[in-house]
Amino acid sequence: MFDLPLSAAYPLTAYGWDDGFAESFLPFAGQGFLPGRIVRVDRGRVDVVVPDDAGVRTVLADTALVATSDPMRVPCTGDWAVIDLGNGRVGSHIDGVVRALLPRRTAFVRSTSSKRSEGQVLATNVDTIAICVSLGGELDLGRIERFLALAMSSSTAAGPLPVSAPSGESGAQPLVVLTKADLAGDPDGVAHLVADTGSVAPGVQVLAVSSATGEGLDVLSAVLAGGTSVLLGQSGAGKSTLANALLGAGVQEVQATRDRDGKGRHTTTTRDLLTLPGGGVLIDTPGLRGVGMWDAQAGLARTFSDVEALAEECRFHDCAHQGEPGCAVQEAVESGELPVRRLESYRKLLRENQRIVAKTDARMRAEIRRDWKQKQALGRHMMERKRGPLR
Repeated sequence: MFDLPLSAAYPLTAYGWDDGFAESFLPFAGQGFLPGRIVRVDRGRVDVVVPDDAGVRTVLADTALVATSDPMRVPCTGDWAVIDLGNGRVGSHIDGVVRALLPRRTAFVRSTSSKRSEGQVLATNVDTIAICVSLGGELDLGRIERFLALAMSSSTAAGPLPVSAPSGESGAQPLVVLTKADLAGDPDGVAHLVADTGSVAPGVQVLAVSSATGEGLDVLSAVLAGGTSVLLGQSGAGKSTLANALLGAGVQEVQATRDRDGKGRHTTTTRDLLTLPGGGVLIDTPGLRGVGMWDAQAGLARTFSDVEALAEECRFHDCAHQGEPGCAVQEAVESGELPVRRLESYRKLLRENQRIVAKTDARMRAEIRRDWKQKQALGRHMMERKRGPLR
């Protein structure tokens, strides 16, 4: 049996293993189990990279022992797992089983499209969330804000599995990658698009890249080197082509977007964890048709920090920014300091997030009802002030 050293100087270091994960594995050490990182999930089975005498190897493990009906607790690409290679199935190509999942540090979670409003974990234990947006079509700032709100909530949205971020770390860092820059016209036009994106992404790095020409790939490679990154975006955003460019090989299958609407064809169907030549690992994901809010209050506050800062200057602490006297937000809109589109996007995402949270939180439902009644009363009061008491 391979001798397991619990330190950062370890064969799995290239996949993100460190002393923090080693500490989480301590309760399982000495039982003949191995730590491993899930690199692919497929129908109750996972591909896991584990250490061996030659370095590392990929094994196929069954997940029956950790199976659950809770979608927030199912094994996901990027998870660190406890692997038992002594329970393989002869003749089935199964090498072992997953005994447990180690605590997640971060998780990118979206609301599924089902009417049950369940959360879906797309990637775990990531350091950088690269939001890929194609410049081959019209720039959708609202969609970027949506992705950013979820990305900035990744350190607190890991679900029921414990979150165990090392001291000093604040969770995954978002990055906006504007792909297909070669289709956006001259450099000045690209610069304007980068600036427009930066205006809705306070404190977030924005990079324009082209897999066709190589523009910006050196900078992006340097940003992603050494950690775990995930590529997220709509179908047709060029994620798989970008992954191939970063990997220096045609690992991921790609197809052209549809001519009639410019949308992707869902070429990538699984979430795969791949090693980068400059160090670190990359998770490529299927294109997302929809990205629903999921417990993203903290991320919304960070994404719309400009709106939140203005709200602190309002005369009333519970100002709804809909005509109340002394509303700093409305004053900023009227002066042109705050675009109407951005305020509407903030309100839309906030309402959507409240609805999702309220479906699973009775206290939140009560607060929303109370807030709605207060706004109704305020509306009646303002109407009476304008028209006089109703008789």
